[in-house]
Amino acid sequence: MAYDKAAVRQIIDRVRADKRTALTAPEGKQICDAYGIAVPQEGVAHSAAEASALAGKMGGAVVLKIVSPDILHKTEAGGVLVGLKSADEVAKGYDTILANAKKYKADARIVGVQVQQMLGQGQEVIVGAVTDPSFGKLVAFGLGGVLVEVLKDVTFRLAPATTGDALSMLDGIAAAEMLKGVRGAEPVNREALAGLIVRVSELVNDFPEIAEMDLNPVFATAKGAVAADVRIVCDFAPAEPRWRPSQQEIVTAMNRIMKPKSVAVIGASAEDGKIGNSVMKNLINGGYKGQILPIHPKASEILGYKAYPSVKDVPGEIDVAVFAIPAKFVAGALVECGEKKIPGAVLIPSGFAETGNVEGQKEIQAIGRKYNVRLMGPNIYGFYYTHSNLCATFCTAYDVKGSVALSSQSGGIGMAIIGFSRSAKMGVSAIVGLGNKSDIDEDDLLTFFEQDDNTQVIAQHCEDLKDGRAFAEVARRVSKKKPVIVLKAGRTAAGAKAASSHTAALAGNDKVYEDVLAQSGVIRARSLRDLLDFARGVPVLPTPKGENVVVITGAGGSGVLLSDACVDNGLKLMAMPSDLDAAFRKFIPPFGAAGNPVDITGGEPPTTYKNTVKLGLSDPRIHSLILGYWHTIITPPMVFARLIVEVKREMEAQGIRKPMVASLAGDVQVEEAAEYLYLHGVPAYAYSTEIPVAVLGAKYRWARGAGLL
Repeated sequence: MAYDKAAVRQIIDRVRADKRTALTAPEGKQICDAYGIAVPQEGVAHSAAEASALAGKMGGAVVLKIVSPDILHKTEAGGVLVGLKSADEVAKGYDTILANAKKYKADARIVGVQVQQMLGQGQEVIVGAVTDPSFGKLVAFGLGGVLVEVLKDVTFRLAPATTGDALSMLDGIAAAEMLKGVRGAEPVNREALAGLIVRVSELVNDFPEIAEMDLNPVFATAKGAVAADVRIVCDFAPAEPRWRPSQQEIVTAMNRIMKPKSVAVIGASAEDGKIGNSVMKNLINGGYKGQILPIHPKASEILGYKAYPSVKDVPGEIDVAVFAIPAKFVAGALVECGEKKIPGAVLIPSGFAETGNVEGQKEIQAIGRKYNVRLMGPNIYGFYYTHSNLCATFCTAYDVKGSVALSSQSGGIGMAIIGFSRSAKMGVSAIVGLGNKSDIDEDDLLTFFEQDDNTQVIAQHCEDLKDGRAFAEVARRVSKKKPVIVLKAGRTAAGAKAASSHTAALAGNDKVYEDVLAQSGVIRARSLRDLLDFARGVPVLPTPKGENVVVITGAGGSGVLLSDACVDNGLKLMAMPSDLDAAFRKFIPPFGAAGNPVDITGGEPPTTYKNTVKLGLSDPRIHSLILGYWHTIITPPMVFARLIVEVKREMEAQGIRKPMVASLAGDVQVEEAAEYLYLHGVPAYAYSTEIPVAVLGAKYRWARGAGLL
């Protein structure tokens, strides 16, 4: 529908001119009218007689509300009376509300009393909007009335929201079933409610001055959705938007940084124990084939490489400079990099914002912007790009090439990533430290890895997102092509900021991250182990062709735990058709159990595993398999592992590829069996029923988000 933007602009400009931030209820109604948001009949009375007359025209019961730019929470001020029917009740109510308002805030400016048609029955919900410091404009939906404050059952999306986003919000609250009608109640009109959400999201996107908005309660019925109360707060001094280069500029700079033909080491050293010495050795020992250019004010050569007093003394181009000097010298050396037109600086030194030296960090940011030098860090371990044999870090060189790119904001987490990659022999394309993120951040990396043919999965640890909206926009695009896995630290940070609207108070930091990451198609890891296991397992698994999951287990106990894990990870245990149930029963003993899970019992020979797994892979109605192995003498761990790989290869030869994960319980021999299975494309874990199912669940979350199911 066409919106009356001119009418909204006029109202907001008037609020600004009045030096107000809060709109009155009548102004809120006018804005709702301009954007097709249904509100009850209403009017503003300036006397008891006028209130009675307005109520008489509306017919039926009415609600009276104080109209004052100084009283936002009207109920707390005794400024709301409901269910008034007679002219006498309305007149007395008018006087009562004025008296209550004066008692609550003696100097409050009173515009009048709003007389509003009282709505009938309906499901009370809240629709609102808030401005998040990282993600910008967000639209919110949840249970309304007093329940929103008690249950906090609310969900968020980036504004403007699509109709699909809005419909997903209706299903995204815990009380979603209430909207579908319970105990004989009619279901709400989903299209009308979704349309209202979309219009609110477009309103706040069109008018950035609107910082917060509440429609609470909205009465949702089978006929439509009507907002009984409107609260709008403006901010006429918004924060300066963060500078972002264009996508093409990011790709051009990041390609030179991540795949350089020449690397300068500022602070290179021949002395063991120095960071500049470790960086030099890693570049050399890692097998980097480009130019290595040590920078040192006095040395003529370092570790056999010609040294230069400054990057400006180096002939030819330099793609990236790695800084291994104290923080106090960084700014001066960075100016020289700018004058040399070096596109990237890897700032290993600490001693900036993380230690309270905010001004020092602002100084290097300003230098980077002035000379168009992209900054990685400061306060980082550096980075690896394995396909160039590049180890621009003081950590150990790493040479197991693969398709997984990992990054971390924390150096400690970076060490864990490196250690796990080594232990699991996980091939990586890159490992990157981001540290203070003075410039280069997660969405720069996403933009680079999106077009990097050597990277197929991107896993990132972050403590915050400097520009959550930029990240979400890039992630939404990239996740359609490559899985993006994020571990967001700080998800248990307590409390929301004090705010003047219900919506803003409900926008707890982690809830916003949870919903926006999901909206962007990102796989969220809940722990460091999740991040690492998902990064390793997701690229190994083929993409499922459907939602039907079957568990085949040799132990009833593991079958129960695996089933629980399926529910926890959003996986659908297939309802077993009778003919398929009968087919499985041909291979298992009478005291076993078909259905799903298929319990073949623990005493079965290898042929039982072979026949049941082969059936599960060959039947097109089954889309994924979860195997629960129990260590027995009849089918030892390595016999089981080799058998599963044999069946998998046999099916692949027939063009059948399905995701398959395994949980192995038993003595220490199951560790070798799990490693063998993983090596041959079956993510397998000893002693855990939860991790393999979580990995399969992560693959499914990506496939759903990418529209592949």
